[in-house]
Amino acid sequence: MSRTTPRRRLLATGIVGGVLLAVAVPIAASAHVTVTPGEAAAGSYTVLEFAFGHGCDGSATTALTIDLPEGLDSVTPQLEPGWSVEAVGADTGIASQIIYTADEPVEDGFRSTVTIQVKLAEDTAGETLAFPVLQSCVEGETNWAELAEEGQDPHDLDAPAPLVVVSAATDDHGGHGDDEATTDESATDASADGMTTTSAPAEADPVARWLAAGGLVAGIAALAVVLLRGRTRKS
Repeated sequence: MSRTTPRRRLLATGIVGGVLLAVAVPIAASAHVTVTPGEAAAGSYTVLEFAFGHGCDGSATTALTIDLPEGLDSVTPQLEPGWSVEAVGADTGIASQIIYTADEPVEDGFRSTVTIQVKLAEDTAGETLAFPVLQSCVEGETNWAELAEEGQDPHDLDAPAPLVVVSAATDDHGGHGDDEATTDESATDASADGMTTTSAPAEADPVARWLAAGGLVAGIAALAVVLLRGRTRKS
């Protein structure tokens, strides 16, 4: 009958623990509704892409309601294949909400995106604008609207709001016509092909990367301790 020695148990525990931490942290960090880019210049026209790859506790997504902050001079939602869109309040000025409703529920585990073009006001330089998103699902909903308190790590939030950091204005604010032409052309091409355009995944959270690396280091450290103890006992 084979026996598992304490040294082997410790070795297995250290390696498995490190691997689980390395894998689990990036998965948890990526289970959010994100916005890209996360930084834009004041006074510029910027195309914001909101992405998600999950539902509500496994339930398929039916709609995204994006609350728009103050500090926007214009808002232009893009027509997305597979989605209908409504701009709430646009008839009386700048929209306060953009509601995207899926033609068919987006199953959990599939990535999808919606896009809005905004013009950031000149006086928003140095501010961080929040774009809370209510994710509605076949069963339940998740309100991605949490904001970190002063001194709180935003990565500790369960449902953080997507954020855009506004940098100082530049000489080149971006051409309104060029952005609209690019946006309209992309939407037209996608509709003509009968396909939903897919963007590259957002970059991994740097904090998640560091924590994942820490998990691997923990596993390696456990292995080193086991080997050192084994040599000490033999001597």
